Amino acid sequence: MERGPPNMTVSPTREYPGYDSDNSTQNSSSSGSLNFYDWVKILSLLIALLGLIGNGAILWLLGFRSRRNHFSVYILNLAAADALFLCFSILQYIVTLSRASDLTWEILFNFKFIFYTAGMSLLAAISTERCLSALFPIWYRSHRPKHVSAAVCAALWALNGMFWLLGLVLWYRFNHNVLTFITILGSWFLLLTCVLCVSSLTLLLRVQCSSRRRRLPRLYLLVLLTVLVFLLCGLPMGVGDFVYFCSELDFLPYWICDLLACVNSSVNPLIYFFVGRLGNKRREPLRVVLQRAFRDEQELGSGTTNTPHTSSQETTH
Repeated sequence: MERGPPNMTVSPTREYPGYDSDNSTQNSSSSGSLNFYDWVKILSLLIALLGLIGNGAILWLLGFRSRRNHFSVYILNLAAADALFLCFSILQYIVTLSRASDLTWEILFNFKFIFYTAGMSLLAAISTERCLSALFPIWYRSHRPKHVSAAVCAALWALNGMFWLLGLVLWYRFNHNVLTFITILGSWFLLLTCVLCVSSLTLLLRVQCSSRRRRLPRLYLLVLLTVLVFLLCGLPMGVGDFVYFCSELDFLPYWICDLLACVNSSVNPLIYFFVGRLGNKRREPLRVVLQRAFRDEQELGSGTTNTPHTSSQETTH
């Protein structure tokens, strides 16, 4: 009888073939050979390890080696969410390959889920702010509160932590009655998805209209690439769980969604460095490359170019 990954958000849970699932898997494990799903987990583990190194480098450079502006505050928090997601993914793969207890797997999955949702929330906030700066550049530069980035990040972390605590209370204290929790979390997920799609589409149209007259700012290219990668690789994991809970239809196999989610969190540092080095052939320190990627070079809809002092109006100490 197949046994899927314990998930505090859905019941019954989605199937994860290879997680101590059937006799053939157990026989292959006892004989020392690896089946297809074991190789997929090993591949996911390697991707997660590389992504953890990349996000760790972003955390070090932004947290201790460079001055932060209002946009890099978002990226710092997004890198933290990606790093924690990958960290618990690595632990989950190790537990799966070692055929450890279901309870350990479930605890790791619950932590992994909260950081997945936190990363999605932060990305929606990033896309929305860039969209506002493109549509209302004068208002954005003149009336934007100084520390709004830190406040939004703190609020999103607190909100996702509240969802996690609510899920634990409903799941373990009230006999797995999670209908209210699923309704709230499903509404939050749909809201974030709509915000991501609408803001990124609006930003793309604005970029398309303005790119004919002037060079595309790096910051907008960075946001568009990050959102595109999430929609292709990160979103299937949330959509798959939501569809499976509502209709018990396996939208995508769980191992595919899990692999894509690891790719999404791992590729973000590559996007940051790619955008920062775009158009610059000389070798530079990674700190300088990141500062260039996160600098407001110019706002769409205005004919002026921001100076580094403008882009660094919000700092943290």
